[in-house]
Amino acid sequence: MSVLTGLSAFPITPANEYGEVCIENLCSLIERMIVAGVDSIGLLGSTGTYMYLNYAERKKAIEAAHQQIKGRVPLIVGVSALRTDDAVKFAQDAKSLGATVGLLAPVSYTSLTQDEVFEHYASVARDSQLPICIYDNPGTTHFNFSDALIARLSRVTGIVGIKNALPADSNLEQHILKQRASVPPEFSCGYSGDWKCSEALLKGADVWYSVLGGVFPELCVSLTRASERKDTELAHKLNGILQPVWSLFQRHGSLRVVYEMLNQLSLSDAVLPRPFLPLDKSIAAEIAVAIRAISGATGQE
Repeated sequence: MSVLTGLSAFPITPANEYGEVCIENLCSLIERMIVAGVDSIGLLGSTGTYMYLNYAERKKAIEAAHQQIKGRVPLIVGVSALRTDDAVKFAQDAKSLGATVGLLAPVSYTSLTQDEVFEHYASVARDSQLPICIYDNPGTTHFNFSDALIARLSRVTGIVGIKNALPADSNLEQHILKQRASVPPEFSCGYSGDWKCSEALLKGADVWYSVLGGVFPELCVSLTRASERKDTELAHKLNGILQPVWSLFQRHGSLRVVYEMLNQLSLSDAVLPRPFLPLDKSIAAEIAVAIRAISGATGQE
């Protein structure tokens, strides 16, 4: 059975202005998610600002996360790099430090071809021996996986699933059915894009790769469970509570918003890595209103 199921919650990687990871804060965020009942922890994803951390800080974060988790849930670790040999090293080291699965995006400076991305993924999976999840995030990588490429990669030994971006036409049911028909039955099909992931689970997706799961894990677990058991009424109700946050994510980017949310909730005082800038005060005020609305509707903090 795949470990890529249910709610995979992605914490920020809290760090100071010099990019030095705050281990105590990272561990407290992870523990909060585990206690809430998430199905896996997604470390060093886009929310975890992996491309803004040097090798030593990435390694430090993985070591700390593994020690905090103590095998209670799977640990998914971002292993992306511009060079294939660096990605192999990241994946090998992540495996030795306790990662369960590596999350690999086709990051690049010069645009990559479909064949180049295939060879990149096949090499990392083969040479690292760490199970690999495809990270499809064209908003950041500017690479678009073809259906044929995903089908090819799904048959490479060691490539076990995909973290899909939301389909451009928003037709999740059709996207899921089409993808399922082209990959092996054991291949995990999950989605990011928090505002549509309840719908994806209701339509049969395996995983919600969640940004907000790192901020409001209990509420996101409840939404996941309702969606998994096809309790449409409850899922829609819980998703409705989160609409103000979904709107903020779509307008301002989830990364900036979750940093501000965590700061306002006194869960972290981490700063975004430069060149990111703090959100405008008017947006911060809107985030405060959204937090109060969620807290009032659920009693969560």
